[in-house]
Amino acid sequence: VVKYRFLQGARRWHCHSGTFCKIVGSRRTAILYVLEDAIDRRQLFTQDHATSINKLQPVITDDLIDTDKHAYLPEDSEMCFETYGCQMNVNDTEIAWSILQKKGYQRTSDVAEADVVLLVTCSIREKAEQTIWNRLRQLTAMKKRRLKTRVPMKIGVLGCMAERLKSELLEREKLLDVLAGPDAYRDLPRLLSVAHGGQQASNVLLSLEETYADVMPVHHSPQVFIRQVECTLVSIMRGCDNMCSYCIVPFTRGRERSRPVSSILEEVHILSEQGVKEVTLLGQNVNSYRDTSEEQFCSSEPGQLSRGFRTVYRARPGGLRFADLLDRVSLIDPDMRIRFTSPHPKDFPDEVLQLIKERANICKQIHLPAQSGSSTVLQAMRRGYSREAYLELVDNIKRIIPGVSLSSDFISGFCGETEEDHLQTLSLIREVRYNVGFLFAYSMRKKTHAFHRLQDDVPAEVKQRRLEELICMFREEATKVNSALIGRTQLVLVEGESKRSAQDLCGRNDGNVKVIFPRQEVAGQPTDTHTSPINPGDYVLIKIESANSQSLRGHALSHTSLSDSATRLPDHCHDGQLASVARYGV
Repeated sequence: VVKYRFLQGARRWHCHSGTFCKIVGSRRTAILYVLEDAIDRRQLFTQDHATSINKLQPVITDDLIDTDKHAYLPEDSEMCFETYGCQMNVNDTEIAWSILQKKGYQRTSDVAEADVVLLVTCSIREKAEQTIWNRLRQLTAMKKRRLKTRVPMKIGVLGCMAERLKSELLEREKLLDVLAGPDAYRDLPRLLSVAHGGQQASNVLLSLEETYADVMPVHHSPQVFIRQVECTLVSIMRGCDNMCSYCIVPFTRGRERSRPVSSILEEVHILSEQGVKEVTLLGQNVNSYRDTSEEQFCSSEPGQLSRGFRTVYRARPGGLRFADLLDRVSLIDPDMRIRFTSPHPKDFPDEVLQLIKERANICKQIHLPAQSGSSTVLQAMRRGYSREAYLELVDNIKRIIPGVSLSSDFISGFCGETEEDHLQTLSLIREVRYNVGFLFAYSMRKKTHAFHRLQDDVPAEVKQRRLEELICMFREEATKVNSALIGRTQLVLVEGESKRSAQDLCGRNDGNVKVIFPRQEVAGQPTDTHTSPINPGDYVLIKIESANSQSLRGHALSHTSLSDSATRLPDHCHDGQLASVARYGV
């Protein structure tokens, strides 16, 4: 039987079969249902209980686990992944598939042919969860229609929704067979084995240590949407400690923990050898990265915050910081673009900004989530800064990195937001002039600080009206700044064929703006007479001819490289007043 122990002060809890665990399947296997009655979830976010909570890990003896193929795994079982939500879920899909591929599973993009369908889910907003509920009902109907002569379809939910709604998914709705939280992907082979035996299987335990550092993700499988083969996500940390009052992430993905730098560098080296031209360093709070895996990284010095910013938790000393990691990653391949997302504004000390300025292959584009332009609302959100501190940071970024492109997140209709608060948000958008915006109406989530302490008192129609006004403001500003690019030349990394026309190609400039241009042969260098086709992964120089709030259009001049263009076109490619495009979510 799997044993779990939980230490709380001087008391010791032992969890054996029949006590806190539920026996599933015909084998002596037990799985843990998170013990919300026994464990106060708030203890997950206090340093005093970090060690004790980490004791709540499975101890599985060799006599309980088959070392070869799993007992209920049919030969050549095919599985299909469906990925919803953020880039972190895309990366989670790659990790889960890497683990399952080694256990003999095959992959298909055809749900009708799949023996296992796994949904990688998002819980950030109610609409995202409703999409999954609808899909689960569709899959359940498909499962019931399947011929009796075939292997019964197994349905699984992975990720944030698995952790947040475990009881509803498993017991009340009975729509699925497997449930695995974000820190339980290593357990998927066993969970699927139990499910093939006719029982439900679940593991939603959060970890204080899991980073999947030794799991090499299977990048860019055709069944997983991501731009194309030349752009890759590399996870560097998991979880979040910020505890913003509106956010469910700390409760679905747990506390912050950073992947060892050696593991990250190894993965980036491999991607460079495979010809990948752009890497995005990924994490829920990516720039709070702190690797303490090696003794030489540990010191007594706390990390630096942006001026005027604070945290809800005590500053943690020591560790290899984000600036150190960014430095090492950028040196691996001068012709590989480096981006990172999603950061928190509090973690932008000058050393990070100076490094972005100095390295030609670190994109001069920063995501700077504001969430609101009102200091009153920001305080209710527990963001750790005021409007004034945020604008001071924006000024500092623009001073150190001339021409930087900025993007942001905003929430309309948060608890207690007044019309004056909303107008301050509109004015912030106008003043900063972001190139990309992710805008959403507020959706209250259970377990959050706002759910327990605040009232969702802004009517839905007011939220929607304010959201539309924010979107309109973004479009107006994006159109203005994009139009200023007409006649200029941009360095573009080609991603592939345009979605709207096979005659066009598309890519992105340094500021992460989509650029569309006709498919044609161009010179190898600006002075060459020999021409060659443009392929995904090529760097090309594009002269901009037209623009709108969403993208730029132009024609290709020549092939180039990232290192060559850094000296040839510094003013054309890095002009913060000339970055553009806004994206919207409702």
